[in-house]
Order: sequence, then structure tokens, then C-alpha cells
Amino acid sequence: MGTKKTSDRLNSAIIFVTIICQVWVSLAKLSGINVWPQPRLMSWPQRQATLISPNFIITSPEHPYLSSAVNRYLNLIKNEQYQPQVTPSVNITTPPLLTLSISVENLFTPLHHGVDESYTLTIPANLSMANLTAQTVWGAMRGLETFSQLVWGKPSLVAVGLYVWDSPLFPHRGLMLDTSRNYYGVDDILRTIAAMSSNKMNVFHWHITDSHSFPLVIPSEPDLAAKGSYGPQMQYSPDDVKNIVQFGLAHGVRVLPEIDSPGHTGSWAEAYPEIVTCANMFWWPAQTEWADRLASEPGGTGHLNPLNPKTYQVLKNVITDVVNLFPEPFYHAGADEIIPGCWKADPTIQSFLSKGGSLSQVLEKFVNITLPFIVSLNRTVVYWEDVLLDDLVKVDSSFLPPQHTILQTWNNGPNNTKRIVKAGYRAIVSSSEFYYLDCGHGDFLGNDSQYDQPAGSSPGNGGSWCGPFKTWQTIYNYDITYGLSGEEAKLVVGGEVALWSEQADPTVVDARLWPRTSAMAEALWSGNRDETGKKRYSEATDRLNEWRYRMVSRGIGAEPIQPIWCIRNPGMCNTLHPFV
Repeated sequence: MGTKKTSDRLNSAIIFVTIICQVWVSLAKLSGINVWPQPRLMSWPQRQATLISPNFIITSPEHPYLSSAVNRYLNLIKNEQYQPQVTPSVNITTPPLLTLSISVENLFTPLHHGVDESYTLTIPANLSMANLTAQTVWGAMRGLETFSQLVWGKPSLVAVGLYVWDSPLFPHRGLMLDTSRNYYGVDDILRTIAAMSSNKMNVFHWHITDSHSFPLVIPSEPDLAAKGSYGPQMQYSPDDVKNIVQFGLAHGVRVLPEIDSPGHTGSWAEAYPEIVTCANMFWWPAQTEWADRLASEPGGTGHLNPLNPKTYQVLKNVITDVVNLFPEPFYHAGADEIIPGCWKADPTIQSFLSKGGSLSQVLEKFVNITLPFIVSLNRTVVYWEDVLLDDLVKVDSSFLPPQHTILQTWNNGPNNTKRIVKAGYRAIVSSSEFYYLDCGHGDFLGNDSQYDQPAGSSPGNGGSWCGPFKTWQTIYNYDITYGLSGEEAKLVVGGEVALWSEQADPTVVDARLWPRTSAMAEALWSGNRDETGKKRYSEATDRLNEWRYRMVSRGIGAEPIQPIWCIRNPGMCNTLHPFV
């Protein structure tokens, strides 16, 4: 028995040395490692790496979501064997890494806004154990993602002699997906959430319903989906929602529901025509001015009628069920784009206006009934900025208590962010000039004469109201607290990219989102500047290139940002001449 053990150990040693020699030869043309988002602090002075042991394990405390993440990452680390476009140049050390040990200080802290996501990762050289420590399981998940990106190759190597301390700059790092205009299957949503987790994002803002369709099955109001969805195969059941929410928790991603109202509710009229104004009417009738339109886009007609008591019976049922379906402490209530013409088309509202009332008072009545109800269900209410900042229809700030209200900005870049925080509200930044991912693909109107222009005329913005296309560098370089004082900046909780789905569906969603969303993910996690304060988009290009290829290897259809030649010839695709 002893002779056999000695022989086995000798054979294992010979195999290990042979593998090291093979790895060393393959590393002749290599450079550094890549982690996205870049950690706040990472030290790797000796550029050393070792093999991942075939018996590699991850030890951690028992926790339903952390244990799930550990199993997921253990499988990834052992089987991904990602081959970088530019392989890191390293010195190989021994022994192989056998264990990643995770310790968590506060094991049962829930995944809520502002949760501590910090972690520390230490992978010593010449030892067989690495250590990941975090205050919460959610921080541990972020550390697991970093560790997974430090592993590459076949056989798998991991960087050693490495230390990481990491924590996000902003607590809210989100992605908004519209599933009303075009439907996305549950698998598409789960894949998106998984990609978000890989990019250390933590909020999936689900714009579930709109005028075009109502795909969410509400148990107390089943007719809304039965009549307002695109069909039985394009609905989200309570079980679907539970699956998505649990998947999000297992990936450290909150699922924030948005049921937009009182505007954007035309689909409600299929079940309750009596509570919806201007439903199913042509959006911009002939011989009318733009100011007198009924909606801002085709299919968008329909506003809930705040002067009809039945509106609140139905809406309170919807809100109650949504709160029960989604444990997330934020509830997004929409309140954007109130189109005066739509409300003015209703006789009840016409009568109210004829007696000296205003449309802003109609909206104030709606908010004054619905906001306290949502708050009574232990939720913080998120609205689009329009509810306070719209030029025509808005509420007085006295109707929006700052302690219960967050405003999401989408117009006028940093100017509207400034207006929101100056008024004392917390802000989520989704400036369309920087963060709207649907922009730059033209418009979806038919019979559109703007595309029938004489040859040689200027194409303008290409027909897209928010064109041009938002490149990853545009997104990366946006400073969401630009122009704010230190105190005002504290009210900016973070940002969200947004994908409205007039011209997007599952066939294109990955490429619309990634890797441009990754650009925002890093900017909100560790910033877009280096230690000297200089914008680091030049250095980030090669890293994002590499990260895009890794995402593709993980099943995310991220679009390329450069030819392969560029990533294999670092810096050669840069310009040395400033354009501005």
C-alpha cells in the first residue's frame, strides 16, 4: 500500500510539472488579468498564478441564496476554461489552489436598497487556500464573481499573490426592461438577470405593463391580462414572477416592479373601458396640432380616469397583488407622460375643467389617493420625474413626501437631476441622452415622410427622438452627479440604463443591452476615472473588449465593440488626436 501511494504521488508530481511547462510555453506572449467592473483596489505585484486543483472546493456558511451562488460559481470555475483573447503573462507557482474559504459577518441581512456589498479577497502565493470575507452574502456574491474572472485557461489557472478590496460607489445599479410593447419570455429575463449579476448590477427594473399590453396576471383582477395581454402565451403568471424573483435573489439582483399609471394604461381598457380615457383612439388625429395629440406614440392612448371612483377599486387590487408578488421594498408607480388631450377627451374631466379645475389637480387627486396607499403597504414609491417636473401636468411637491418618494430622471441630462435633488428628493438617473439603449435605431412610425428626403439632405437624428445611438463610451463617460454639490450628490442613489421595446424583442435583446450596459456597471461600481482623476475610457477599451468575449462564452449575445485585431494589438486602435 505504501509503495503504491508513493508511486501515485510521484506520478501526480510529474503530471503537475508537465502541465506547468505546457502552460509556461503557452504564456510567451501574454499581459495582465482582467476584472469587470474594475475593483476599487486590486494589488497583484508579482503577476503570479497557480493551477486550480482538480479537487478545488468552496467552503461557506449555509444560506439559501449564498449556497446556490457557491454551487453555481464552483461549476463555472471548474468548467468555464475561458481562453482570453490576450492571455495574462504570469509566473507559475505551487501548490495548486485547493480551497476558497468564504466568511460572512451578517448572514441574514436582506437584499434591500443600500445593503453592504463590500468584500475582501485574498489569494496568497504558495498556499492552497484563498479567503473571501464580506459583511453580507450579497457582498460575498460580488467577490465570487471577481474570483471567477481571475480564473482562465485550460488547464485552469488563477491569479495568486493578489489582494482585492471592493465596494460600489452607488447602491442602485440598474437595468430597465419594457415587456409591454414586445414580450420577453421568462428565460430571456433570467438570462438578463444573470448577465447583470456578472456585471455586479443589483436592480432589475421591470416595466411590466403599458398601453400596448398588460402581460402580468393579477390574481384579484385576472381579466387585465386575459383581455389586455397579447395572448395566453405572452403572460407572466404568479409562478413566473416567483421564479424570476427567486432567481434574482440567488444572483444578488432585486426585482423592482413598475405598473405605470395613470398614463400608459390603454391596455387596461380591454377589461375596464369605463375607467380609461381616450382608449383605442388614433394617437394623433389628422388636422390636429401636436399639442392636441392623444398619445406620444402609436398604441399609447389611454389614461386611467382619476375622477372615476372605480379606478381606485381596480388599481388598489393591482397594487396589493403586485406588492404580494414582489418582496422588493420599492414600488415604481410610473406617473410619466400625462398627455392633456387624452384626459380632455373624457366628459367627466371636461366638466371638471369647465368649473375651473386643472389637469394638474386631476393628477394631484390621483397621487393623493394612491401614494399613501402604496406607503401603507410598506413600500417606497418611485416615480418618473414628470410627476414633479412636467411643463404642463404635474403635482405640487407637498403631495410627494421626500421620505417616501424617489424620482427617476430621463430628460435634460444633469439639469433635471439637479432640479430633483435640489428639491430634496432622492434621484435615480436614467438620462435619455446617455442611458437610453433603444435610441438611434430610427422610429417605428409607418407612413413616415421624414425618411423621404431629397438626396444630399441632412438625416438629422435619423428619425429617433433620442438619437444618436448611445455608444459604450458615451455611457461610460457620463458622470451622474455632474454639477452637484457634495450634499446634493448624496441624494443620487444611482442609475439605470433603459431599453424600451418598440423595436426590441428577444431576438436582439442581448446585443442591445451588452456590453453597453457593462459600461454603466463599471462607472457606477468603481467610477470612470483613474487614481489621478483622469477619465479611463482609453484603458477601459481593452478590458471591455476582453469582458465582452467572456460574456459571449457565458451565453450572453453581447455585440462586439472592435475587431479582434484591436484587442490583440492593444492601443493600436486608439486615436491620439482629440476631436473636441
